[in-house]
Amino acid sequence: MTELTKTLDFTLNIESGNTTVLEDATTKSRTAYNKTLEYYFNTSKTFDTIREELLDEINLIKNTVQLIADKTYESIQNYYENEDHNRPKQKDDDYYPLRSNHGEGYKLTVKNDAVKFRISAIPYGQKVRGELEGCDEHLNLVKNALESDNWRVGTSEVVEKDEKWQLHVNITHETATVQSPTETQTLVGVDVNESNVALSALTEDEGVTDSVVIEYDEVKRKRHEYFTTRKRLQRSGKHSQITTVGSKEERFVTDAIHKLSRQVVEWVSQFENPCIVLEDLKNMRESIEHGSRMNRRLHALPFGLIQKYVTYKANFDSIPVVKVNPEHTSQECLNCGHTSRSNRNKGRFNCVECEWQDHSDRKASVSIAERGVEKIGLNWIVPPLNRLPVVRTEGCDGLASGCVKHPTTTQSTV
Repeated sequence: MTELTKTLDFTLNIESGNTTVLEDATTKSRTAYNKTLEYYFNTSKTFDTIREELLDEINLIKNTVQLIADKTYESIQNYYENEDHNRPKQKDDDYYPLRSNHGEGYKLTVKNDAVKFRISAIPYGQKVRGELEGCDEHLNLVKNALESDNWRVGTSEVVEKDEKWQLHVNITHETATVQSPTETQTLVGVDVNESNVALSALTEDEGVTDSVVIEYDEVKRKRHEYFTTRKRLQRSGKHSQITTVGSKEERFVTDAIHKLSRQVVEWVSQFENPCIVLEDLKNMRESIEHGSRMNRRLHALPFGLIQKYVTYKANFDSIPVVKVNPEHTSQECLNCGHTSRSNRNKGRFNCVECEWQDHSDRKASVSIAERGVEKIGLNWIVPPLNRLPVVRTEGCDGLASGCVKHPTTTQSTV
């Protein structure tokens, strides 16, 4: 038994109240975010002290102020622990999401088969009311969450996107069941790289049954564009625009990673009783040292965010996820076991000891899947992996990225 949370996106059809209320509230949310950063980095105050002092300084629902402070602190901790993003910075021009708990800062109700909302951002202030608009799937999910004892409607965020106000709602299944890894019949190794994600499905009887490499080159290209734009703005002294560009980049990357992780989980779901195997990348960044330019590229990539989204989407489909030691997954030969950096030459793996060859990223994903057998404690006798199926290359859905369904063969298939 575990809790599984899913985020649902809706557009706000405002029937009473004024959007200026939301504009004012999201501006104050930004102030709460900025003050949390300022106090944390520039004073000796503890986070608990900061959290309490903000309640007197920001004129928003108390619970909202605390939720914003908590999220800001979480971003700071992620920066120190994973370095998945740059150090959190002050926002000057952008709105900040208005976070609320259901029943406090906002409330949803079902009326005449429609989902109605009420947002109370400021104590004793004007309320904004209306109806949620969205896809039928999300509307049905939130209705079920409001009416079922097994579901809970949690925090929400009010944001402005494409000149429309949106509500992002978290719903949680409190007693969901995720399949035990020991019951799996298919281990799927997932290798997350700079421009692609490689997946390989491994079974006890057949070995590697299928492989795919999903490219997301567009994310790397766009992030380099944004980096170049920020450098130009910095040289021109247009510092106020840097934050706006950074916010656009963050929204683009988050959307792209959602699409990528959804595609990964959909591919995994085709197999019988699957279990996803990921590398434990907690200490990976400390080992990266390739010069300042390459380090900037690698340290900026959202490896941890990809894994986080894949995990929660998989768990929501009852697919378990385990993590294994990542050491030498890209250098170890599957045929003879020889491990050397010389085995890998960009996109091709060619063992210098036995001359066995394969697509380098696919080979790493197979190594990860193999380690999952040991990590879970499965009593599998996997067939020899000297013959592997053709690996396909696909673009990430919704992103202009690489070749689509372009086959890459292994030496033994040739």
